[in-house]
Amino acid sequence: MSRRRTARILTACLTLSLLSGTAVSAAAQGGPPIGNAPFCYEETSSPQADVSDLKSAFSSSNWLPTIQAMYKRRWPSGEGLATAQAKDKYFSQFVDKTSFNKFAESMMVAIHEETHMWDLDGSRTKWNEYTSAWVNSSKQLTKVSLYDGFPRKEILPLITDKLSSSMDDTYLKDKTQGDYHFQGVTAELNAGLMGLPAAGVVAEFIQGVGASNARDIVATNLRYLLLYLRVAKSSHTDWWNKAKGDAATREYVLTEFLRAAYWLDKTAHLGNKVGGPDADKITEKNYSADNVAIVQEFTGRKVRTDAQRNCTAD
Repeated sequence: MSRRRTARILTACLTLSLLSGTAVSAAAQGGPPIGNAPFCYEETSSPQADVSDLKSAFSSSNWLPTIQAMYKRRWPSGEGLATAQAKDKYFSQFVDKTSFNKFAESMMVAIHEETHMWDLDGSRTKWNEYTSAWVNSSKQLTKVSLYDGFPRKEILPLITDKLSSSMDDTYLKDKTQGDYHFQGVTAELNAGLMGLPAAGVVAEFIQGVGASNARDIVATNLRYLLLYLRVAKSSHTDWWNKAKGDAATREYVLTEFLRAAYWLDKTAHLGNKVGGPDADKITEKNYSADNVAIVQEFTGRKVRTDAQRNCTAD
């Protein structure tokens, strides 16, 4: 699937998610400490677990229980999301059912979209006011305040290379997408952080390009988050002070920053099956002095920049 087509699907999914929802309330669960104790983001995954029986039994009619069983063995967070979203009428359209290998390859898009569907359900999210995020099977952040924000296109002057140009054209330069506020930044990053492991834990079955920008999506949307915070501090001090003063919003940013490091590192060996060379180049820029400084100032936590970038240093 082309990046442009993937972007169009994501845009459509944002709309669908906001239109479908029931009145259910949920509470934030757990999260990294905002105090002084060191914290590392980690998550259970077993990409070598045997799924040969599921592959042999796969058919177009058992795609949903196959997702659940496959991820139960390899990535419980995926099983949890697929179970939570089992009744979503849009789920099926994101899944390629023509063969098991095509099915596995389509999981990047399918899980990405179903993350949007869960996150942006009207019971948990109100556009530009508060958001929710499926983080993993035991942790879901809900109703995290967004304080509206400002158009994400304002970060464009800080992007001086072409590394993320295909996504910049859609998310920052498009007339509609460029005007999305903080909600657009958080929604895309969180969905990307589910789509990457969704493909990564079944990488041996991927034969095409359906998941080939999974790492790029994470690296680029983390770039957007960091640049958004930098623009906020320099040009939108009212929003900066409100968001920085909210422990839940700080927790969200810290979680996503450490989580991105974790999954980008865990999938680095998979090559072009789940990402191109620009993903690592963007990641390197994400750890520039200015970007590290802004996440540390916003969250109040010092983050590691060595081989354990998924951890805080204090």
